[in-house]
Amino acid sequence: MGMIGRYLRLGAAELERAADEPGWARAFVAELDGGADGARAGGWARLHDTGKAWQALDFLLRRHGFPVDLVHGEEELPGAGDWGYGPPRRLAPDRVRTAADAAAAISPGQLTDGVRAADLAAAGLYPPSLWTSEDCLYLLSAEYRALADFLRAVAARRHGLLVWID
Repeated sequence: MGMIGRYLRLGAAELERAADEPGWARAFVAELDGGADGARAGGWARLHDTGKAWQALDFLLRRHGFPVDLVHGEEELPGAGDWGYGPPRRLAPDRVRTAADAAAAISPGQLTDGVRAADLAAAGLYPPSLWTSEDCLYLLSAEYRALADFLRAVAARRHGLLVWID
């Protein structure tokens, strides 16, 4: 399956519980992963992923001076252990708001403007097999648009995120 960038939307009380009981957060993700389609539907989505585009999105966001570490998160969840490729990291609700506002200011076209597939390949980004055709820029634009929409919905609820690579 490969490395996938993942996000879990949590309210303030849930973020606190995740910090106190990281096992609860992991079990909650497992329940959502195996559960109802509503866990992923529209603005109510609890889970979101950027597929294998996570590292290229990070590369492109950094080029634009994005103010939040949206791909890796900012604060490690203490005691959570490895959720795939390291522990999950948190984005507090105010940082989600900052990310949502910053994403609203960068269109998908602006995100990829001036970048070619060869640039992504030369940067050594995961997975190298994606950066062989200019069509990859459409994939990145679509993943970015979906992530920006998810951020807007999370910020509107004043929720935070757990972020990890699985």
